[in-house]
Amino acid sequence: MGQGEKKTPISKDLQENLDILRARLGIGVTFDILVREITVGGIPAALVFVDGLIKDKVTLDLIENLQEVERPHIVPNTVRKLLARTVPYFEVEEVETLDEVIDQVMSGPLAILIEGARSAIIADVREYPVRGIAEPDLERVTRGSHEGFVETMIFNTGLIRRRLRDPKLRFEVVSVGTRSKSDVAIGYIADLADPGLVDHVKKRIEKASLDALPMGAKNLEEVIVERPWDPTPKVRYTERPDVAAAQLLEGHVIVMVDTTPMAMIVPVTFFHFLEHAEEYFQSPVIGSYLRFIRIAAFMITVLLSPLWLATYLGGESLPEFLRFVGPKEDTSIVPIPVQFFMLEFGIDLIRMALIHTPSALATSLGIVGAILLGDLAVQVGLFIPETILYTAVTAIAYFAVPSIELGYTLRIFRYALLLLATFFKLPGVLVGVLLVFIFLASGRSFRRPFMWPLAPFHGPSLVKVLLRLPVPSVGRRPPITSGKGADVMRTEPEPE
Repeated sequence: MGQGEKKTPISKDLQENLDILRARLGIGVTFDILVREITVGGIPAALVFVDGLIKDKVTLDLIENLQEVERPHIVPNTVRKLLARTVPYFEVEEVETLDEVIDQVMSGPLAILIEGARSAIIADVREYPVRGIAEPDLERVTRGSHEGFVETMIFNTGLIRRRLRDPKLRFEVVSVGTRSKSDVAIGYIADLADPGLVDHVKKRIEKASLDALPMGAKNLEEVIVERPWDPTPKVRYTERPDVAAAQLLEGHVIVMVDTTPMAMIVPVTFFHFLEHAEEYFQSPVIGSYLRFIRIAAFMITVLLSPLWLATYLGGESLPEFLRFVGPKEDTSIVPIPVQFFMLEFGIDLIRMALIHTPSALATSLGIVGAILLGDLAVQVGLFIPETILYTAVTAIAYFAVPSIELGYTLRIFRYALLLLATFFKLPGVLVGVLLVFIFLASGRSFRRPFMWPLAPFHGPSLVKVLLRLPVPSVGRRPPITSGKGADVMRTEPEPE
């Protein structure tokens, strides 16, 4: 129902209410929305619910208690007396319109309507189908917690509250989607998060004009971030409750969508995508080493192939110590720049095929793909060994980047640099790297500079993101809302 439309009040006539609900909910047409008519103290009543979304045992106990109540104990003010004395459940509320009844029933709770009452009881006895809590595949660690988010939001908030017993931790819920009415939780710690940031996130979500969120958080992301066509990720996703808790402690805001087993973290910078939980389950020295390896992987996946191609194509002007660059014999029938694009396409093709291949056959497909792109392709003269070597190293470095979203962005940048290397050789690559940096530095995540603290520069915070510091040092938060450099990390007022 849109804003401004008049809501339908609950009538004292039970059958009139049920007729409206049958028409609007399709009761009798759809098999899974049920009406159970009973008597409560001799007064006609009805329970409306979605089969499969309620706890059977709790609902049976509720019906039994309602049927055993005596009439003198519930009249007058039937609903309020039932809530005070009879309904043996703690998550209950009273609503006064049929529109609220419909919204609640479609979300899973059970509605109780009683003859002669102008309000209804909503009992939250829902039980969503849910899988077991397990470690997320994309964020595995050798030590530490092996818990991951699931598709039920209330379980996810519980996993976070188990780690943060802070009374200032807030989870505000809004409904998004005119048809799906998906629950979206906005989480933050009241005295750590920037109030301007929290308000900005809430306003962006509340203004989201969508029918539904069938893909959960990814659908929501595309309507709340600025510059949706920008390939650079503007939010960070995590499936680990310990990572979400750590980000909350740094003053970030998390957004969780029911049915989505991950949390969206905002705002983010480029350096957030190079962090991984494994670094904090090792000593600071080892953690810093692992972080350097990931930063090196980022450099390799973007620059290795374009730089090799540029130096090979401009080999006649190379100094003596770089003359080893390039093949000893070019026996391929395909131009070397074309080889790189063919190999990139082949690796993407194999990766997509592996996603859609049953687990029992995935290993066989990987072996076949490696043979086709490796030995056989060289033998028939499609590729030279050097292009396969550098593309393979680039692919390994790609999988070392913790964020899938950032990894895909890096692939686009690499394609652009390969084109520049093909046509303009080494100067083209250098100019391309500068343009990529300018592009990243001009980006913003919820009005925060994407390359902060490198651009604009803030030395102490840059040291923190480059090194895995000991926990006492990590506890000193970067100046998001106060201190030097805060002006670039502060949220501007939401425009009217």
